Amino acid sequence: MSKQFENKVVLITGGTSGIGRVTAVAFAKEGAKVVVSGRRKAEGAETVTLVDKAGGQGLFVQADVSDEEQVKRLVQTTVDHFGRLDIAFNNAGVEGVAPLTEATVAQYEQIFNINVKGVFLSLKYEIPAMLKTGGGAIVNTSSIAGTVGMAGAGLYIASKHAVNGLTKTAALEVAKQGIRVNSVSPAAIQTDMLDRFLGDEEQAKKKEYFAGQHPIGRIGKPEEIASAVLYLSSPGASFITGQDLLVDGGFTVG
Repeated sequence: MSKQFENKVVLITGGTSGIGRVTAVAFAKEGAKVVVSGRRKAEGAETVTLVDKAGGQGLFVQADVSDEEQVKRLVQTTVDHFGRLDIAFNNAGVEGVAPLTEATVAQYEQIFNINVKGVFLSLKYEIPAMLKTGGGAIVNTSSIAGTVGMAGAGLYIASKHAVNGLTKTAALEVAKQGIRVNSVSPAAIQTDMLDRFLGDEEQAKKKEYFAGQHPIGRIGKPEEIASAVLYLSSPGASFITGQDLLVDGGFTVG
């Protein structure tokens, strides 16, 4: 049986764990060739092993998305190795918790360099690569933080609002050139990032509280975000661009 992403080349930043890793495997199961990127070599190699076992072809390229030369090299390596770039999932991101009056410039720079500059640089080099072969699909990882406010996480909130703005602008710039650009916005998802966000103290109680904030009654799974990313990347979403898909268990409804 044919698979919906057979012979498609997919680039995933932040692919060494969590949502990125699960999405890489999901693409592989659908026949894709997957380039996994991140800063951690060992974890990247683990993801590639999972991609290969799932039936895809994997390649790890170490890169820091806040560094322009490394992003440029990442995209070029993808094209050199697999011959093209069809789909990009710009997923690399970091969290941050601090009231604005206590936040530091260093925290601001770390969050914005990865969450915003990283998406900007990825778009800058992915779009020309896709145009060479007739187009493609790009999905950026935003968050419910790009839709709502949240006390104590102002820098992270601002960074994800910026991701939504970049997504809409990029979509408009390339809409007639065969490239669709959308974003996916998870609520609380069971990942290492969520564990770091909640901290070590009374984590079980905090998770129970977060689960209660979702009308669906639980924290989400990485696989549920991966499904949304695959949909937005597929021909089934061919008339969707410039949109932010909230995958949030109803969090932003109430």
